[in-house]
Amino acid sequence: MVNTSRVAAAVVGVFLLVGAADISAAEALANPFEGREDLIPEGKTLFNVHCSHCHGPNAIQGERPRDLRRLAKRYGADMANAFYKTATTGRPDKGMPNWTGVLEDEQLWKIFTFLQTVQKK
Repeated sequence: MVNTSRVAAAVVGVFLLVGAADISAAEALANPFEGREDLIPEGKTLFNVHCSHCHGPNAIQGERPRDLRRLAKRYGADMANAFYKTATTGRPDKGMPNWTGVLEDEQLWKIFTFLQTVQKK
């Protein structure tokens, strides 16, 4: 099993030390479950249990700011960083909770694995 907590903590630590603008795409967070199609159903279920009340069932949401099918368009190569940072720090000013302590990193990355499959081209 990948120890995603340690990997993510190390990368986030570097991210905070040098600042977001100084992180190149090569140093960006990567989904430890990249290409794991077998985890998509579990990620979808986790999403629907924890995220769909704001972001819509199966990530289908008509409000552009909450439409997570637009992450790739919005963030490009920085999509994993944006997802992880938002999920683990929240955006209280916009109603987004901090999921740290509620969801394990492994669960967050499974949700991200599902979200990668619903991105609009």
